[in-house]
Amino acid sequence: MSDWASKSFWLEATPYTENPALEEDIRADVAIVGAGFTGLSTAYYLRQADPSLRVVVLESDVVGYGASGRNGGFAMTLMGLTLPLTVRRFGKEKARQAHDFGVRAVRHIGELVEKQGIDCEYEKSGLLTVATNPAQVDRLQAEIRLAHKLDIEGVRWLEAGELREEVSSPLYLGARAEEECALVNPAKLARGLKNLAEGAGAEIYENTPVEAAHLKPRIRLETPQGSVAAQKVVFATNAFTQRFSQLHSKAFPIFTYIVLTEPLSQQQLSSIGWGNRQGIEDARNLIHYYRLTAENRLLMGGEDALYYYGGKVGMDQHWPTFQDLERTISETFPGLAGIGISHRWGGPISVPLDFFPALGYLGGDRRVIYSLGCVGHGVAPTNLTGQILRDLVREQDTELTDLFFVNRRVIPLPPEPIRFAVVQGIRRGMKLQDGWERRKQPKP
Repeated sequence: MSDWASKSFWLEATPYTENPALEEDIRADVAIVGAGFTGLSTAYYLRQADPSLRVVVLESDVVGYGASGRNGGFAMTLMGLTLPLTVRRFGKEKARQAHDFGVRAVRHIGELVEKQGIDCEYEKSGLLTVATNPAQVDRLQAEIRLAHKLDIEGVRWLEAGELREEVSSPLYLGARAEEECALVNPAKLARGLKNLAEGAGAEIYENTPVEAAHLKPRIRLETPQGSVAAQKVVFATNAFTQRFSQLHSKAFPIFTYIVLTEPLSQQQLSSIGWGNRQGIEDARNLIHYYRLTAENRLLMGGEDALYYYGGKVGMDQHWPTFQDLERTISETFPGLAGIGISHRWGGPISVPLDFFPALGYLGGDRRVIYSLGCVGHGVAPTNLTGQILRDLVREQDTELTDLFFVNRRVIPLPPEPIRFAVVQGIRRGMKLQDGWERRKQPKP
């Protein structure tokens, strides 16, 4: 099995032929570094807007190798960590703007999939954020009240009895239900976006890492067997942004891990309910997120959020977390205790210090554009982000470039070892609160 196919169930299960690597020195109007959701969408929308542009995408591995091919497949409205945190950081008006953008992004994915005929196992089933202890009940109900104060619709509370008619678990005390969430096979979505970008005329080179990015006086990207001289460059590298010194201080890579069961039998499915197949998160700080795949496998992710000293991005296996996730499956759904696990994987997500996405011109240089900080919620917004980056590349002022998180000031991260200490302090604080609340959790 090749390296990329081992990075997730989605990548392994999706047949794919790689593009050739770049093996010459070329020129381009726009070079895009990274062929995930953001980079592919940017290439597609740029070529749609101006077919005269030579748009070149450079991917160090293969399309969807990073978070785009390893995530849980939740296309959801949330930007950042939580709505209350966004309100505290940016204020109510901007928090509402972020939510509206998220809704627009979720709907746009559905429209794009339908219009372009992208086969990515799309199903719009909604999202349940479940409470398993009284503190989480209080927190979720407060979030719903805040959402209603911001005139956010489509969010409501489900009492325990109502929730168990949707999904049956002895742990559930209630849930926040949200209409705007879809589930996808992310690798198939990424490869569908690749087809759109290439169909629009973009050039995509895989197995072509950018080994050096020279931005002054002219943009030149060096690869192992070639180079690209470009008028403009877009860094769509998200968690892998650590590789570029120019962006190193804007976000850190955090690892999340996933386990996947064998397909559930009809009897096992019946013991759970889950007929409407919603995506589910719990209300912990270090959340669990879970869903059913098209084959009725149960995907369970989360549990912890690990940062490795120096921003390492190759730590894809973490057996203690895998074991915790398997235990969580049994605790959440006792009827699935002992079910076989077919796949285990992990991958990094990009997290700014204030837990909110950032994109714009790097240092005010309109030749250099970047996007990062999806905080694990990038499936939906990254496609619309491609339209924002298109407008930034073309230096057009639009309603998308006027959004508050475009060209916002990002709190810089300190260098190591202070960075490691700061990130570990945040994580430990979250874990302590989760542990304290868990001890007060009612016994099933």
